[in-house]
Amino acid sequence: MHVTGIRVYQVDLPIAEGSYDWAGGNSYEAFDSTIVRLDTDEGVVGWGELSTLGTAYLPAFPRGARAGIEELADTVLGADPTQPAVLAERMDRRLRGHPYVKSAIDMACWDIAGKVAGSPVAELLGGRFGDGAPLYRAISQGTPDEMARRVAHYRDEGYGKFQLKVGEGPVIDAERVRAARAELDDEHVLDADCNTGLTRHEAVRLVELVDDVDVYIEQPCPTYEECRAVRKRTDHPFVLDEIIDGVQPVIRGHQDDAMDLINLKISKVGGLTRARTVRDLCSELGIAMIVEDTWGSEIATTAIAHLAVSTPPDVCFAATDFHNYNDVTTADGAPTGDDGTLVAPTDPGLGVEPREDVLGEPVATYT
Repeated sequence: MHVTGIRVYQVDLPIAEGSYDWAGGNSYEAFDSTIVRLDTDEGVVGWGELSTLGTAYLPAFPRGARAGIEELADTVLGADPTQPAVLAERMDRRLRGHPYVKSAIDMACWDIAGKVAGSPVAELLGGRFGDGAPLYRAISQGTPDEMARRVAHYRDEGYGKFQLKVGEGPVIDAERVRAARAELDDEHVLDADCNTGLTRHEAVRLVELVDDVDVYIEQPCPTYEECRAVRKRTDHPFVLDEIIDGVQPVIRGHQDDAMDLINLKISKVGGLTRARTVRDLCSELGIAMIVEDTWGSEIATTAIAHLAVSTPPDVCFAATDFHNYNDVTTADGAPTGDDGTLVAPTDPGLGVEPREDVLGEPVATYT
């Protein structure tokens, strides 16, 4: 089987709550998503998606993804999509770095491989552990009262884990953490996600201000060294996210006892192929993971679901359902999220059918 065509679509994903806000004054009313369709000489079609969470979250931006796909087109055309690991190596040789550019292509290959094998992607990634993965809900940054109300709302909808967007300053962040924790019972999990927004001394002050609160601390500072220094000053469970872009940071963090969990984002490491490698390493080392992506609609969420349910439950800390944050639907057959659990489809491949009327015309086509 060979790839005979690449179609690239651009779709805006409006935020259902009105905006999504996090550290550094970042606020978006919609995210720009790149959706890729791969056609093959045997008529099997694969779909993938990448959304960068704007331009200031990681060294990635939406138009960069589409420009990178143009650079990779000659490498992808003619390749066998049922061998995504082989194509991943070829894309890395063709374009050094820029892992997010490769993610949607890689995802589409897994979709095709699953359809050809007659198996859902989860089975190709290692097998299905149980019915689903526990969900978390990200709580957009706001006043302590606003964030507490959102936590209560999503708690009542069945979510059991919450990622609180903080990282503005130690005092206001501590108020947010305490207000949110007051809405939760002991079995609920609260994660204070700073998104690199604090300096080292601010982060140390924050962990001291919430020393008596049941809360996880996620990526308080931009660098590994700063985060490790903060980690040494707190007994709170510690999560690394933005700096986890492959196996090397995981190995280093494990050796240094720098974290208890990582946030594994599919596009940040280059797609499902690379994410599976990081996932399996963490599983062997006993490092728990939040399995997700930078953003996305039904297509990206479905890939998250397949990776999450094929991860052993003792290290699959949480996943997320980004399609439920958006005010537009790009595909049918998305994962369900009943009772705070993300359940992956059982149809071959990813198991979703994009709505081409929503996608519109391709912004680029390569043959």
